[in-house]
Amino acid sequence: QPQLVESGGGMVTPGGSLRLSCEASGLDLRSYSVGWFRQYPGKEREGVICMNSEEMSDGTTVYAESAKERFAIVRDRDRNTVYLQMNALKHEDTAVYYCATDLYVPSTGCAEDGFDTWGRGIQVTVTA
Repeated sequence: QPQLVESGGGMVTPGGSLRLSCEASGLDLRSYSVGWFRQYPGKEREGVICMNSEEMSDGTTVYAESAKERFAIVRDRDRNTVYLQMNALKHEDTAVYYCATDLYVPSTGCAEDGFDTWGRGIQVTVTA
C-alpha cells in the first residue's frame, strides 16, 4: 500500500534550520508531484512548497510567499525521499507539517485539493 512517512521534526530556536524528510513506499515519487503543507491549530492546511512531476511539467517548483528565500524542496531519487529544507525559521513557522503526492489524479501547483495521498504529519516548533 502506498505510504508517505515524515521525519525530522522537532524543536528549533528562531533563526535556526531544520530538514524534514518524506520517505515513500509502495510508489515511485519520481512520477508524481510532491508537496509540503502545514497546518496551524484550528486552521486549514496550506501549501508551503511543491514540486511538479518531472513527467508532466519538468519538475517546476511552486512556493508559497512565506517560503520564498527560506525553504527548499529536494528530491532524492535513489532514496525515494523528498526533503523540506527550512532555514531562518520564525515563530510563525510553528505548525504540523505534512508531505503529500498526487498518486491517483495528476496535479500541478500547490493547492491542497490537488493532492490525494498524505503522510501523518510531523510537529515543528520554533521557540526560544
